[in-house]
Amino acid sequence: MVICVPVTRDGRVDSSWGRASRVAIAEVEGGTLARWEEFEVGWDLAHETATEGSHHARVARFLREHGVTLVAAGHMGPPMAHMLEQMGIEVRLGASGDARQVALAEAALPAQRSFPGRASFPGRQVH
Repeated sequence: MVICVPVTRDGRVDSSWGRASRVAIAEVEGGTLARWEEFEVGWDLAHETATEGSHHARVARFLREHGVTLVAAGHMGPPMAHMLEQMGIEVRLGASGDARQVALAEAALPAQRSFPGRASFPGRQVH
C-alpha cells in the first residue's frame, strides 16, 4: 500500500493537505514501513498563485506518479477530497501525530468504501 501524508520538518502530520509544503510517500508491506520518502512539493505557495484546477492537477499528477492509493491528512477541502476519490484514492481525515506511525496505523485498517465528495471516516491520532 502506498500512502501519502502531509508532513512537517519534525516528522509530524501537517494540519493541511492542499497547502502542505512537504509530503511523505510511505510504502507499507506486511505491516512494516518498506519505504519512506519526503518531498518538498510547495503546494502552500502554489495554492495561492494558481487556479484551483491547476493546483488540483498538480496534486493529482504527483499522486499518480508515485502510485498513491491512500491519503491520510488532518484536513482537506471537499473539492480536493472529491477529486482524489474520483481518482480511486482513499481519503482519511483527522490524522495527527507522528507521520510514520499514522501511515502504519492507516495501512493496518481495512479499506473503506467511500462516497464521492465525502472522505472516509477520520484517521487516528498517534503519538
